[in-house]
Parts: sequence; C-alpha cells; structure tokens
Amino acid sequence: MYHEHGGSVSDVVGSRKGNLLEEITHNNHTFFICLFKKAKGKMLVENHYRYREGAPITEYYYNCGKVLGKLHQISKGYTSVHRRYSFFDKYNAEYIDKLIPGSLSLLKEKLVELLETLKGMDRNQESFGMIHFDYNDGNYMIDFETGQITVYDFDNSCFGWYMYDLADLWRSGLGWIAAEPDAGKRKKFMDDYFKTALEGYRSETGIENSMLEKLPLFIQVTLMENIVDSFEVMQNSGEEPICDEELSYLIKCMEDDIPYMGFFHEIYSCEEPFEYEKRNI
Repeated sequence: MYHEHGGSVSDVVGSRKGNLLEEITHNNHTFFICLFKKAKGKMLVENHYRYREGAPITEYYYNCGKVLGKLHQISKGYTSVHRRYSFFDKYNAEYIDKLIPGSLSLLKEKLVELLETLKGMDRNQESFGMIHFDYNDGNYMIDFETGQITVYDFDNSCFGWYMYDLADLWRSGLGWIAAEPDAGKRKKFMDDYFKTALEGYRSETGIENSMLEKLPLFIQVTLMENIVDSFEVMQNSGEEPICDEELSYLIKCMEDDIPYMGFFHEIYSCEEPFEYEKRNI
C-alpha cells in the first residue's frame, strides 16, 4: 500500500509464484513468509548517532516528520480489504487486568482511566487510521548520501490515532539531549526539535491543533504500550514478572501522572536516564 503510493518504505518482493505472501509448513509448524527489499543506507546507531557530513541535524528532524506525514497522508485515503486489528482490540481493561500483576493496582487503575479517556476521543478519518505504532530510529534506514529515510518493520501496525505516531516522534528526540542536566535546556531543545519535525510532517499532511494539544496524553499512551509490552515479553518467556529500573520509571510516571516521560521533572536524572528504583511485584 505505502510503497505504490509514494511512501518511503521498503518494497515487497513477490515469490516465484507471484504471491506477496507464501505459506510454508515445516515440522508441523505453519509459517507465513513475505520478503522485502533491503532499505538503502544504514541505521543511525550504526553511524554512531552522527548525521551525514555537511548537513544540519535539523534536516534529519524535518525528514523524520516528513516521512511520517506522508505515511499518514496515504493512510487517510486507504480502504482495507483485510482489516488489521484496532487499538482497542488489544488495549482494553480485561486484557490489562489479566496481564499486569494484582500488586500493581494503582497502575491498573491509571491505565484503565487512560483507556476511558481515549474511548471518548474522536476517530474521524483525519485523526484515526492505519499507523506504524513503532516509529523510531531502530525501524528505518538513512541514506547518508541524500538524507532519505526508508521505514520498515510494520509488524505492530494497527488502526489508531495518528497522534500516537507523533508521540513516538516526540520521544525519538529525547536521546539527543538526555545528558543535559538543566531541565529548562532540555525543554527548549525538545520544543525546537518537535517544531522542526512537525514542519516536516505538515508539509505532507494536516493535523489539527486540537489534536496536537493532546501530545502529553499520547506520550502517556506510548508509556502504556511499553509497559504492556514488557509484561507480555515476561509472560511469553515464562518468567516471573520483575520490575527493573526502566520499567519502574515508566510505572512511576504513569502512577503519579508525571507528563512528558518525566523529562522535565525532578524524577529524571541525566546520570541514570529514565531509571527509577526497582520495586518488588
């Protein structure tokens, strides 16, 4: 869908039979396989978080927004044949209650409150559609000759609010300034970074100011996704649930209604970014 409409994504490769998806059975297990062309360039981490020579880093911020805006613009004109799941199919009170240990009752309460707020939100064509749901620099390549970004890993894609991906885009800026001890400077940087990324985004598609005002809410929703994912990974590996420093940090932000991932709050430490004391659960 995205590639044929001009989205900057890896193109899918057809099989010898001309299918985009092949079903293969091996050792009584069924596998569904699809193949994509390798995205051009390399990941930012492979370039040691250095951007391309001779270009300002703001070009990268702008392009991150622009590429996401194009994907969302394509989504707005998309009608699915086999519809992927919707946000609430996975994120609902029953599932959270089952997944998260009973000792974290305040966390459960806050997550359900968050879900209730989301249920009351508009889901029109301009605000709600197919989203990436994991938009960050681990899921795209950068061509360091041109600055072109190619997105992949749509495994988590679902129908949700475009603002969710924009909250992920906001979070993608944190690493550039995470070592700065001054909260005011961190805030200034994040405001500038997001302004530039949004300019890129709006060069491809519109977003209502009334939705942008919901950025703090959707940053909380990204925390919920991270928390749920952590407990799912523990459950799937058969481990007893444990709460490390990173997970404890997310839970604390959620329980205490600390906005913006605590990045401008006293909970944040530039020596131990996004960590909080472990808790027993």
